[in-house]
Amino acid sequence: MAHSNTEHEVLAVVFQVGYLPSESGASKPRLNVLLWERALEPERDRWSLPGGQLRADEDLITSVRRQLAEKVDLREIAHLEQLAIFSDPHRVPGRRTIASTFLGLVPSPATPELPPDTRWHPVNDLPPMAFDHGPMVAHAQARLVAKLSYTNIGFALAPKDFALSALRDIYGAALGYQVDATNLQRVLARRGVITRTGTTTHPGRSGGRPAALYRFTDASLRVTDEFAALRPPG
Repeated sequence: MAHSNTEHEVLAVVFQVGYLPSESGASKPRLNVLLWERALEPERDRWSLPGGQLRADEDLITSVRRQLAEKVDLREIAHLEQLAIFSDPHRVPGRRTIASTFLGLVPSPATPELPPDTRWHPVNDLPPMAFDHGPMVAHAQARLVAKLSYTNIGFALAPKDFALSALRDIYGAALGYQVDATNLQRVLARRGVITRTGTTTHPGRSGGRPAALYRFTDASLRVTDEFAALRPPG
């Protein structure tokens, strides 16, 4: 049966690398996704991506920014791009609803204030998800991993200035495997992605040589090597 009315919603998969306690109790960097808990049916008590209905008077990017600001009070995003269309006729109950998904990135260590029903969750340990939002997270994560290979998108996950050890942790969390800091610096410097700031970290209580600080050359997305691929060691 044909659908006489079709609605359109926008949903944001927002990632940030942060430190959440692991099962052992120790903190380690993880790629986290922003989710809110549904208080009403359908899918009550399950977790959803932030977003909502597209208004007749707005385009997609305007809508997703409005939804993030209004529903989860997230206003500062370092990178936002459209990802995919999810159009299964039965993806949600009731009137047919097509979803446009967006990838959003928040740099570490930003700590945006969130409503009580909204929190960060590790992407490798998602809570019970509503509708088809779980596959949407997986699709966005795969896109992020791919873009870390051939673009400078790491700028949207990292602080303005960083030591190589911090950048290693951010890339490792986003890619899902351990990264060697020296090799990462060599690759990104050769492509002109990062540059030295000429400053160093403050020495810690234990002393030791202060680490050199770097920053991303550009704060907007660009392709650095369209055929490049970062791969796990071994």
